[in-house]
Amino acid sequence: MKAITGGWTAGPDGVPDGALRACLEDAVAAPSVHNTQPWRFRVYGGTVEILADRSRRLDVLDPQGRELFVSLGAAVFNLRASMLARGRVPVLRLLPEPAEPDLVARVTVGPPTRPPATAIMLADAIPRRHTNRQPFTEIPVPAEALADLTAAADAERARLVVTDAVARDAVLDVVRIAEQRRRHDPAYWRELSEWTRSGPERHDGVPPEAFGPWDALETVPIRDFSVVRPARRRKPAPFERAPTIAVLYTRDDTPAEWLRGGQALERVLLTATVRGLASTIMTQPVEVPHLRALLRDAADGYAAQAVLRFGYGPFSAASGRRGLDEVVVATAGNGEVTEGSKVPE
Repeated sequence: MKAITGGWTAGPDGVPDGALRACLEDAVAAPSVHNTQPWRFRVYGGTVEILADRSRRLDVLDPQGRELFVSLGAAVFNLRASMLARGRVPVLRLLPEPAEPDLVARVTVGPPTRPPATAIMLADAIPRRHTNRQPFTEIPVPAEALADLTAAADAERARLVVTDAVARDAVLDVVRIAEQRRRHDPAYWRELSEWTRSGPERHDGVPPEAFGPWDALETVPIRDFSVVRPARRRKPAPFERAPTIAVLYTRDDTPAEWLRGGQALERVLLTATVRGLASTIMTQPVEVPHLRALLRDAADGYAAQAVLRFGYGPFSAASGRRGLDEVVVATAGNGEVTEGSKVPE
């Protein structure tokens, strides 16, 4: 992480600089479904407001906006971790203005503090965290690493359940069913085509180099992004025979809990990165309501928000990110939006 000093307030036009700009750059590195990056940021003084960009919601896969909110929560966590690692306490409020539903969180730069070692490690992992759809090795994930992942979810008021062999096979069956059903939905194909279309000027969506190969035995049912790209058909490759699978849960199933789930998701993923683990987010089953219901924790009613795969794998290519000039909404200095002002390159 770069040592950047000063710059904890935006200028009168809302343009961030210095440390605050670096924190925003970490925020936009968060994972999002199909790399849609459904966020905007409004900055004034030492306050960053995170807004939902509903034009980037997936109509077929995410009609309720649950995954959009999970993605936004991941960006909120990166912003918090980046601020704390740079020595300032992030003061967070979720859904602070009921009259403004697109304003999902407000993070204010708080008082100086000594950066905790955990925050520094997590912030350092932000640029190294990438969704990995490659085969993993057969090396088992150590119990102490799995304990770290579950503790990371606990820290964000969520629950990560690492499955045993029986539960793992049941969860993967649900993932497999969801993937197979989507392949027969033309609307899904159209949406997938929109977010896998590559181009030199494109900085969102899933690039071909991130599709990953095909598991001929379908032990690990990775989403087939090439189904609408015949020229990009995936080559077969042997995947691990006993993948490490976990399910992330939140206590309730409300927009506020989706945001908390997104923060927990990113904390878990960054913890895995610190631990040298590769990770895959397998969202197929949570996109289908009746299949998602099968994953609900029957004991206490916790709602499943994501299925995750962990292991040791090869380097995975990074997906593009839009620049701050595309996602920062400039203001007049008091939260009032102005037109035509962008972050300078």
